[in-house]
Amino acid sequence: MEKLLKAAQYALCGLCYAFAKERAFRQECLLFLLFFIISFFLANTMIEFLLLNGALFLILITELLNTAIEKTLDRISTDQNPYTKIAKDVSSAAVFLSLVLGAGTWIGIWISHF
Repeated sequence: MEKLLKAAQYALCGLCYAFAKERAFRQECLLFLLFFIISFFLANTMIEFLLLNGALFLILITELLNTAIEKTLDRISTDQNPYTKIAKDVSSAAVFLSLVLGAGTWIGIWISHF
């Protein structure tokens, strides 16, 4: 039980750091909150509700992983390096794809109601 509490504490510290220091994460959290509330009105079924909010969570998860990758690479070296650029670009691409998936999910479910 003690390990579980420690793990939860570490996770909370990570969320607090990301919210305090990462503008993109704060913006995505605000959008998450807004769209989470909207999902109660848009979703007609539990499956739709889960799809809508799963897409929102995926955006936050990929943003957190992107931040972790960027901070790790910056810790290793701040020098220009083509491999560092590739890693940062690829992790940013993951965030972008999660945003595309989120938008597609929301638009698709919204359109299906017409």
